[in-house]
Amino acid sequence: MQVSMLSLGIGAAAMFGFAEVADWRRRNRRDVDSVGFMPWRGIAMLSAMVALLSIALWLHQ
Repeated sequence: MQVSMLSLGIGAAAMFGFAEVADWRRRNRRDVDSVGFMPWRGIAMLSAMVALLSIALWLHQ
């Protein structure tokens, strides 16, 4: 159980980093009309919450 919580936390933290980079690229795009459809800010916040919760559970064990 501990290894799975740690791996989930690491994966969610990596997803948070990827979503933040993608959101930064979307905010600094050249073509203003090409907005895309992925909610990168929401994905980043959800993955940050999952990472914090899973690492807290891993530390509690």
